[in-house]
Amino acid sequence: MQEEEEKRLKEEEEARVKSEKEELARLEIELIEKEKWQQLEAKDLGRKNDELGELKVLENCFTEAERMKREHRLYSQWTHYIQCDGSPDPSVAQEMNTFISLWREERNETFEEVITKSKLVLYLISKLKLILLETPSTDLTEKKIAQYQGSIVELQEVLHLKFNIATELLLRQASTLADQDTGNMEKVIRDENITLYVWANLKKNPRHRSIRCHEMKIGFEIPRILASSDIALRLLHTHYDHVTPLRLVPTVLKYVPPTKSFSVQEEAVITPQAAISKELQEEDKQPEDKSNLKLDHLDQEEEIKPEEQDADFVHTSFAEEEPESTKQEPEIKVLNETAQLALLENAPERLRKFEEDELDICQFTTLGGVYHLDILELPPQCKPMKGWMIMEILKDGLQKFIYPPAITEDFETENFFPPIDVMLEVHKNVIFFENPQVARWDAEDKCWKTDGISNITYRSEERVITFSLDTLGPVTLIQDTHINMPYQSWELRPFDVNKVLLTVTTEFAEIQIQIKEGLCMLASVTIGEKNSLSMLEGKWMSPIYFIITLQEAGLNIFPNEYSHFYVARNQKDPLVEMKAYRQMALLSSAFAFGWSKWNMQCGPEKVIFKVSEHLTQDETPIENPNWTLLMFSGNRALRLKIDEDSEAFSEALKEETEFHSTLYHMIKDFASVEAMEKVLSPDHQFVHSVCHMLLCTRIFSYS
Repeated sequence: MQEEEEKRLKEEEEARVKSEKEELARLEIELIEKEKWQQLEAKDLGRKNDELGELKVLENCFTEAERMKREHRLYSQWTHYIQCDGSPDPSVAQEMNTFISLWREERNETFEEVITKSKLVLYLISKLKLILLETPSTDLTEKKIAQYQGSIVELQEVLHLKFNIATELLLRQASTLADQDTGNMEKVIRDENITLYVWANLKKNPRHRSIRCHEMKIGFEIPRILASSDIALRLLHTHYDHVTPLRLVPTVLKYVPPTKSFSVQEEAVITPQAAISKELQEEDKQPEDKSNLKLDHLDQEEEIKPEEQDADFVHTSFAEEEPESTKQEPEIKVLNETAQLALLENAPERLRKFEEDELDICQFTTLGGVYHLDILELPPQCKPMKGWMIMEILKDGLQKFIYPPAITEDFETENFFPPIDVMLEVHKNVIFFENPQVARWDAEDKCWKTDGISNITYRSEERVITFSLDTLGPVTLIQDTHINMPYQSWELRPFDVNKVLLTVTTEFAEIQIQIKEGLCMLASVTIGEKNSLSMLEGKWMSPIYFIITLQEAGLNIFPNEYSHFYVARNQKDPLVEMKAYRQMALLSSAFAFGWSKWNMQCGPEKVIFKVSEHLTQDETPIENPNWTLLMFSGNRALRLKIDEDSEAFSEALKEETEFHSTLYHMIKDFASVEAMEKVLSPDHQFVHSVCHMLLCTRIFSYS
């Protein structure tokens, strides 16, 4: 027994000694690591100001890009002025009011004539929307915003009014256009922006209840009471949406100078029209009581491609303003950063509370335009008399046939006024990742609703949707706005001089976007094994117009301020995100960046991604690139010890590496001289465009 006790005590003593040695060794390692970390911190602190100074010089390209965009907008306005092509300047209230008033007064325009005029109207609406989106917030007063939005609404209303008047003119001649076989009139007019189908019930045969268009996949199944009435059915499919109310423009940002020495800059922003010729200024002057019609010469036109500009004009126009532009640079820099940060801000609460059957316009998007379905009273037909055509014109114009009638006490509504079956052809330029749903416009409540619609069936191969409506009116197809969020992965890599390819992979699709100086292009959209949206591929557009175009096509990978209420996202600090995107854009001409699974593990104050030097000018990706894993907190960048195949997450620093205050200097530690030289001479518009696309996709928060 005594021997066993001695043996036990000896083992315990050995274990204690061993434990003490291990603890001492651990403490010694920790002390060494702590001293090493302190040395690294001291080294980083010593060079921090220099690194931030170098980064500031590089980031001047954002200020320069913004200055160039302002010059381009000014030049675009001047170009429109000297063209004198008769079209109004959408930014000038007086010109828009004159255009709208003159068009209202025009009479007896046929559908073909209205369609021709509608091309200009849609162009003006598009320009006004781009002005609101592209103009820096300091250049947009609340009065200007109200002016532009008012012009948009007026143009939309007049355009629809003209379509109604043209429909009335067409229906007055229904008897002369009647089909010889059926005795009824059928008319189809197609254009790139609208599709019209009109059917006039001239025979009033109660057995003729099934109506089918021979040229398109359009049809109606009407009840007996309509088949025996003096009515016409109209489908006006506008490939755009002028029904949904305009979204409010974000609050105007105000720049507050940091010191009194910058007080001159405010005046410089308010009066930049000095850059335009005196002739243009004098011609645009208005009396004081009409000051709301004055043209602010910095109001936007569509951004002009650099290669389309007259370099001599830009040089001479702004030569005298160069000192003033230099004074504006600090202000432009602050406003540029503020605007970029605003793209990443999340709304603190939902837009508003939506009723049970009301469509949440933040959660769903209307796609493929609006189908205006109408039952119309057949107007009196024109009659030939002694070589003349006698036409009775009703004072109230085109009238809708009320179905079902407001008073139905004498009938069983379900039997006498059943729902109307509708078959529609889905627009070919729109992608639906799931079966589309249908919403109807409630004119009284001014919103889209989903009640009163039943028996929805979608045949994807034929792109045909059928449903039943209690009463006809404007309808649209809807899809979940965030169906492609969150993303599964992403990659950004250069493939040519001042060109990068951004690839975003979602649950349903792989989207590839090419970005170059001030322009973006859809390279490809792969859904399963099919390549979709070929009609958009290969078309270069300005970044904002590109984003709008993709969203209207059903391909939304651009979160908005309300998206976090509808998507399970990976929350990140907006300031950290902004700094990361800006520095990635600066480095994008020579380095590829990629998604990392560890970005989900590092918390909201940091982002983690892969980076690899990429100097080849080949569109095909490099096989098995040598990725390096970086972590960035906005103020510190370091190279991680782990990689994508590691089993557990760790923020441990990779051996024999240091950390830096910027991504630029962190990557410089292991990059080649050739790569860093390429980064030092970027195109300003290219860097700005890459940064804007990263800010709009928010790849760190939504993947």
